[in-house]
Amino acid sequence: MKTEVDIRDGMVYPNKNDILGIVIKNYGETRMNIKCQDGETRICRVRGKMKKRMWVREGDVVLISPWDFQPSEKGDIIFRYTRNQVYLLREKGFLSIEA
Repeated sequence: MKTEVDIRDGMVYPNKNDILGIVIKNYGETRMNIKCQDGETRICRVRGKMKKRMWVREGDVVLISPWDFQPSEKGDIIFRYTRNQVYLLREKGFLSIEA
């Protein structure tokens, strides 16, 4: 069982280039439709390093990094948050969209 300290230690907070979003639809092949906090809807993929380690489902809150050449349309999923981590993000004011 994980304690509150364990949850905060593994926490990844968004920086100025990253955006929080919620997975709307899973297209398969690690591609997903994500509603982002900046109002855009992007098609994102789970990056290669995380493919087998992170399983993302519809309704999950994720941290994405928009691509340099199509920033309003596409991005990479960097991190998936657990329920407790989503609660902490809402408490600290990072997350304003609802699942």
